[in-house]
Amino acid sequence: MAGSETHYTLPRPSFDKPVKLLIVVAPYYKDIADNMVAGATAEIEAAGGTFEICEVPGALEVPTAISIADRTSNFDGYVALGCVIRGETTHYDTVCNDSSRAIQLMGLQGLCIGNGILTVENRPQAEVRADPAAMNKGGGAAAAALHLIALTRKWGAQTKGVGFKAPGEAIQLAENSNGSTTA
Repeated sequence: MAGSETHYTLPRPSFDKPVKLLIVVAPYYKDIADNMVAGATAEIEAAGGTFEICEVPGALEVPTAISIADRTSNFDGYVALGCVIRGETTHYDTVCNDSSRAIQLMGLQGLCIGNGILTVENRPQAEVRADPAAMNKGGGAAAAALHLIALTRKWGAQTKGVGFKAPGEAIQLAENSNGSTTA
């Protein structure tokens, strides 16, 4: 049983500048969603961050809300929360696969997203995973987003100084370093 295993948890990242996250939650199962939000907000606050919460109708709308926020707002990262419990139809597979795929694609494009959309067989599984005093998957999703933000800030300021540079980038780099416009 997964609840009896122990897992390594990375130390909480620290930040020189404030960090702001958007928690996007689908409260279809309100009690489960509330527990996940409690875990996520506690983790963000423990890291010194701030957050806003946005509710959407279901797990399929979570990635869309994150995409809208990324285009129109100034969040450092996102926490995706919700719960999909297997039912009698293939709708479960569609919701699980499509929401996860969309979040993963946005992550590969550079967004810092912690995916806390539970995909479970039954309500008791969801309850133990959402409980901040048990598996705390909401807190885990927030921690994942915070770690990705820390990596983005760490690596975002670095330049390798080697390898291929696009023509415009090479010219800009040359202008910045010596005032001339040689590539």
